[in-house]
Amino acid sequence: MKRILLFLATNLAVVLVLGIVLSVLTSALGIEFHSMGGILMLALVFGFGGSLLSLQMSKWIAKRSMGLQVIEQARDETEAWLLDTVADQARRSGIKMPEVAVYSSPDMNAFATGPSRNNSLVAVSTGLLYGMNRDEVEAVLAHEVSHVANGDMVTMALIQGVVNTFVIFIARMIAGTVSNVIGGDEEGGGEEASYMTYFLVSMVLEMVFGILASFIVMYYSRQREYRADAGGAALAGRHKMIAALERLRGGQESQMPATMAAFGISGKKSMSELLMSHPPLEKRIAQLQASA
Repeated sequence: MKRILLFLATNLAVVLVLGIVLSVLTSALGIEFHSMGGILMLALVFGFGGSLLSLQMSKWIAKRSMGLQVIEQARDETEAWLLDTVADQARRSGIKMPEVAVYSSPDMNAFATGPSRNNSLVAVSTGLLYGMNRDEVEAVLAHEVSHVANGDMVTMALIQGVVNTFVIFIARMIAGTVSNVIGGDEEGGGEEASYMTYFLVSMVLEMVFGILASFIVMYYSRQREYRADAGGAALAGRHKMIAALERLRGGQESQMPATMAAFGISGKKSMSELLMSHPPLEKRIAQLQASA
């Protein structure tokens, strides 16, 4: 319930901010809201703006939605080892030390988030921290640090922004054409029917195009997982990375929210691989073995 309320409140705040930005920009540039330029401006503001705002808020959202306990000062030997391991991997990757956090969950998982390479967070579940041996945990941490070093959070936000912009723009352009044809003239309630048609058609098309566009986003997401695996192998050792993935293959499916699971070591399963943010573990293991 806490996650749902936080999700709704965050999205409402983002919509309000973007609505104000859109109003200011259209007024300042003298753009008609229902013109092609106005629709393009709306698509850019809500497509890119929503994605970039979510990126900037990613650490804050993660801390509150996942109940993260950020390690400011190590309380025991395990936390000290965790901090030292991430610090060493960050140094070798050429990035600023990420914040390190632990969250309570029985599933073996970890994720990285943050708005930039030098402003990031790496979090691990208690199930992973105490359910894997240290070599395997080291490999998982290396995988997440590689995500940060590769700039994957920024890259995925930009890809999502481009996709969102095209989805909104094309859907609304088609909806405008359909509403003009179906709405008829403006007499006898024609204008009201035209607006209703525009709204319904644009909503349906955005849903359909959004699903189709997600194939593109998920493809890039799966590719970055292969790169992060390779980076983890370089930092921790190939055999450790393979052992960690083997252990995950025998574990339970991730229970993290989709926004966090996208940058976890192990993703959620889907009916189609095309809609998976992570490649099947079998393929990731085979990729590492083949590159040996």
